[in-house]
Amino acid sequence: MTAHKSNPKLIKTDTDVPLTIAVTAINENGEKVDKFIACERPLTVYLNWQPIVTLMTLGARAEALSLGYLKNQGFISDINKLESVIVDWDVNSAAIITSEKIENLDEKLSEKTVTTGCGQGTVYGDFMTGLDDIDLPTPQLKQSMIYSLLKNISAYNETYKNAGAVHGCGLCHQDQIVGFVEDVGRHNAVDTLAGEMWLNQDTGNDKLFYTTGRLTSEMVIKVAKMGIPVVLSRSGATQMGLELAQKLGITMIARAKGRHFLIYNGAENIEFDALS
Repeated sequence: MTAHKSNPKLIKTDTDVPLTIAVTAINENGEKVDKFIACERPLTVYLNWQPIVTLMTLGARAEALSLGYLKNQGFISDINKLESVIVDWDVNSAAIITSEKIENLDEKLSEKTVTTGCGQGTVYGDFMTGLDDIDLPTPQLKQSMIYSLLKNISAYNETYKNAGAVHGCGLCHQDQIVGFVEDVGRHNAVDTLAGEMWLNQDTGNDKLFYTTGRLTSEMVIKVAKMGIPVVLSRSGATQMGLELAQKLGITMIARAKGRHFLIYNGAENIEFDALS
């Protein structure tokens, strides 16, 4: 593992934004009940002061989200040339400043696709570039480890338990959770983890990626670009997501909750050591 020269300078507003707010609702019996709901706010991401995209986000770790988004979309690639990250919640913005030469930026911005993701994720022209160069390791997993991981991860999802309306994504090593993010969309959560991995110069070859959301084509591509060979979802998978997992050699496990899961790709990598 090679460390980069220095972390970019982080400039951030003094106070973090709240993740939930208290509200009063009326239940099925006509009674008033005090509840919490998840916050949602726009975050406009700038690259060298040019607006790139506005993401709807919970706002937990805006600097990592912005970096991960720009990296996953292929706008930036050289962490050594990052100069600063400026997060300003007074104007709901995050600016990434880099000395890296950005090739064909206007062309990339003109070629975009709105995806099926919650919050409607947007991918740009070069998003699928480089997939043929990805070489993922072959994982060796145990059924018992998957059960242990699902049990351990139930301790997370704090915002979901408190307010609902969010997705969670986790970066896992064996049955341990080494990073977890909740946001209003799973795309934001995976981009945040990607940004933190990039800043820490962490590799994904010994990791597993967990999400509460669907395994769509965009999610599979992002996980592959993070170098992670296994995806595990509490939800389902799409046809294009499965095709890409098969092409990229990603072990895809979905509908995973409690002691149940479905392996859509890579069953040969699982040792069934906890059969009922």
